[in-house]
Amino acid sequence: MRIALIAPPFLSVPPKKYGGTELFLAHLAEGLSRLGMDVVVYANGESKVQAELRWLYPKDDWPIQDDLHASLKELDHTSWAVSDCLQQADVVHLNSAPGLVFTRLQGPRWVYTLHHPCTPSLSAFYAGFPEVEYVAISDFQKDAEPIKRIRTIHHGIDFRSYRLETKKAEYLSFLGRIAPMKGVHNAIEIAKRSGIPLKIAGEIQPIYREYFESCVRPSLDGKFIEYIGEAHLAIKNELLGHSMAMLFPIEWNEPFGLVMIEAMATGTPVVAFPGGAVAEIVRDGISGYVCSGVDEAVTRLREVRKLKPASVRAYAQRFFSVERMAQDYLALYREMCDEVPMVGRSKVGSQAA
Repeated sequence: MRIALIAPPFLSVPPKKYGGTELFLAHLAEGLSRLGMDVVVYANGESKVQAELRWLYPKDDWPIQDDLHASLKELDHTSWAVSDCLQQADVVHLNSAPGLVFTRLQGPRWVYTLHHPCTPSLSAFYAGFPEVEYVAISDFQKDAEPIKRIRTIHHGIDFRSYRLETKKAEYLSFLGRIAPMKGVHNAIEIAKRSGIPLKIAGEIQPIYREYFESCVRPSLDGKFIEYIGEAHLAIKNELLGHSMAMLFPIEWNEPFGLVMIEAMATGTPVVAFPGGAVAEIVRDGISGYVCSGVDEAVTRLREVRKLKPASVRAYAQRFFSVERMAQDYLALYREMCDEVPMVGRSKVGSQAA
């Protein structure tokens, strides 16, 4: 089975640091390849994904500086990718909304993974393409969308890339975008009230620079509250692996939250606020705690060492492995290719592997 995965062109696959969608696509491509599928990834030229790679734009282009330029660049990249794979692929798997306009073309089957929060405008746009198979990344996201052809496939990661650390140090970690909805200010408050040092890592996007300057920087002293910059995989392993808990004190409905399973993969429990998919990812009392707010988070930190690192990792590996994710997507692809072609659509090369 020939599967084309089309990524946005702005970040490499996998990403050097920030990039949840790109990390997902790298894991999916490699998982499908290990299952014997013929996978091609359309990304940028800096990508190191372990699969066939094709690219139009050679370099990363992040952060985005001009929204109009970025929109045109993504449209150019996606149209080129679709034209390149249209006659050879059994399934074309899209990962950004503009690409949906190309599903009107005859040829392969189309899959679209929803990486964005639900909004009325996006939902209305999706409704215009009812033949696409939509994949939500959480049940929360699926239940919010008024789409008929939609199912949930949770993300998975390659646990070989994450070390289990059984000896934890006396500090808390935060990993994610430095943005108000991610709750960095809540993490700082939890650290101060619990008396446990906090190490913060994540990207400061230009739009949130003022938030960082006003709500984060004043608390940074390089000792008790420390900002260490963006984190590539080695830093993630070190930061998360030795942390006694990772804080995820969000103030929005998180569509998934890949960093939660990255923390669990190192044996580190997650202390999170509710919202979106959190309750689907964190098993309360097993892989962490879902807390109502700062007060409960401070209380739960007194109990967090009861959660054994090996058990935390085992839970995550059971439900959020790349192998499980790849099998779920492959089952979807095969189901699509076994369907009777719809009127007006031709099915090219759909012999299942």
